[in-house]
Amino acid sequence: MAKHFFGDTVVLLGRSLRHITRSPDTIITTAVMPIAMMLMFVYVFGGAIRTGSDSYVNYMLPGILLITVASGIAYTAFRLFMDMKGGIFERFQSMPIARSSVLWAHVLTSLVANLISLVVVVLVALLMGFRSAAGAPAWLAVAGILILFTLALTWIAVIPGLSAKTMEGASAFSYPLIFLPFLSSAFVPTGTMPGPVRAFAEHQPVTSIVNAIRALFTQQPVGTDIWTALAWCVGILVVAFAFAMRTYRRKIS
Repeated sequence: MAKHFFGDTVVLLGRSLRHITRSPDTIITTAVMPIAMMLMFVYVFGGAIRTGSDSYVNYMLPGILLITVASGIAYTAFRLFMDMKGGIFERFQSMPIARSSVLWAHVLTSLVANLISLVVVVLVALLMGFRSAAGAPAWLAVAGILILFTLALTWIAVIPGLSAKTMEGASAFSYPLIFLPFLSSAFVPTGTMPGPVRAFAEHQPVTSIVNAIRALFTQQPVGTDIWTALAWCVGILVVAFAFAMRTYRRKIS
């Protein structure tokens, strides 16, 4: 059974990746908005923002990476919605394949596409002056956090992708997720914020994730931030996965 599931997932993943290669504009579009934000904040607002860091691009890059993922998962919901409306899911259900492999193929496609977008954003940040003396273990830890974060948000994207009534509704859910880093430590220290905003910023998931990635890049002690970040990522992933599978089973029943 496991072999059947993995084999079916690989085949369907190949199908989804071929769609990506035929329309690379989706990855380009995903990366363009975060890069535009990075350019604007560094070269327009960066000189007026005091963060205690020598380089503002070093300070803000972790938040930009999370925005890249948040904007990229909208395409996962869009692709799922189009498959649902196009009758592809019904066609797959009539074939002798593992039912959950259809969803996992979309999730893994999202992971691959977002990782490519993240690499593009990091390369642009390097051209803008981003530097990190972090070694391979720190970079691997950053990659692990970003992968967990991407999987968590992707399973959230699966829910509107399966249940939305319109194409706009399928992807509109990502807007609050893109906005969330602005209410965190991604662009300014939380200590400069008014009381209620500061309280929210310091206790929402993005802040702990940003702080953990920033500490890894700068070779600073990560403290409890990394465990808080992992707890948020795993918790969101588990809850989103449960709701997504429940929605999927209801759709195909």
